[in-house]
Amino acid sequence: MGDSPPRELISLADDEGNSVAVNVLRRDPGWTPGLDAEIVVRTPFVSGRIDLVLYAAKLEAWAAALDRLDAGEDVAWMEMSRGPSIWIHLNGERDCPEVVVEDESGSMVTVRVPIVPPDDWIADHHRRLREVLDHWVVDR
Repeated sequence: MGDSPPRELISLADDEGNSVAVNVLRRDPGWTPGLDAEIVVRTPFVSGRIDLVLYAAKLEAWAAALDRLDAGEDVAWMEMSRGPSIWIHLNGERDCPEVVVEDESGSMVTVRVPIVPPDDWIADHHRRLREVLDHWVVDR
């Protein structure tokens, strides 16, 4: 990784060209505890991105969501906050995991992306979260 800061908090992709990522872009210039970030969805059919702000409580909620996923539960992340929400269903509509990104408060668009992640994806995302917290978040 070198000197570059960790950018990919979430990176779910498969061999079919489907992916959902949450990337940390920079510290929010107007709000010290906030991190400017984006959700990026790419599929052979539809692609898009939306901005969001991350802060310690949202990152802690992501840690709890990863623990629930590891226990075999579906999760919703950022569901109660303003802005986009992400749901991960371990057994989606097409009998494989799916990620649902919803921007109800802004564009009113919902995208459902079937993804077959690698076996170790939850452990990988715990590692990604630790790296983001260690580098970006001062106040925990």
